Amino acid sequence: MQPGIIGRMLEQRIQQHFIDSADLKYQAAPLLSKPIADAVQALLTCVTSGGKVLICGNGGSAADAQHFAAEFVGRFERERPELAAIALTTDSSILTAVANDYGFSVIFSRQVRALGQAGDVLLAITTSGNSENVLKAIEAAHEREMVIIGLSGRGGGKMTRALRDTDVHICVPHDRTARVQEVHLLTLHCLCDAVDDLLLGDTESTL
Repeated sequence: MQPGIIGRMLEQRIQQHFIDSADLKYQAAPLLSKPIADAVQALLTCVTSGGKVLICGNGGSAADAQHFAAEFVGRFERERPELAAIALTTDSSILTAVANDYGFSVIFSRQVRALGQAGDVLLAITTSGNSENVLKAIEAAHEREMVIIGLSGRGGGKMTRALRDTDVHICVPHDRTARVQEVHLLTLHCLCDAVDDLLLGDTESTL
C-alpha cells in the first residue's frame, strides 16, 4: 500500500475518533447533567462542612483520581482557597504493603477506613463498574457514613447494586473504555467548574 494511501486512511481513522467522542458527549449531556449536578451538591456540602474527598480508580481511572485531586487542592481555572482531596492511588508504600500483605482487592478500602469520616465523599471511578478494589472501597465508605459518587460506563456493572439511594451514579452510556474515560474526564471538569461557580459566583465565569 502506498504511503499516501496509508496517510489518508490514518487521518480518517483519527478523525473518526474525534467524531465518535463528540457524538457520545452530545448524546450523554442530557442523560448525565442531572447526576453530575447531584454530585456537585454532594461535593459542595462536603467541602463547606470541612470534609474531604477521597478518590480511587485503576489505570486511566487512577490518573483521573490524581487529576481531580490536583484541581481541588490546587485550582481548576480560578483562584480560590484549597479544597481537601486525596487520591488513594499515589502512595506506593501503602499500595504495595497492603497488596502484598492483604491483597490487591483492599488497597483502597483500607485507606478509606483509615482516612474517611462521616460527611466525606468517596469519588469511585471504574469504567466497567466491576473493579473489585473500587467496590470494596464503596463498602468501606458506607461503613464510614460517607457519600459515594460513582463514575462508570458499560451499564454500570456491579457498581449499580453497590450504590445506595443517597449516593450518585454517573454512568456513561457506552461500552468502549476510551470513550467512557473521555467522558469521565469531562465530568470531572464539570464538577470542578460547578463547585468553583457555587463557591465563588459567576463574575469570573469562563463560559
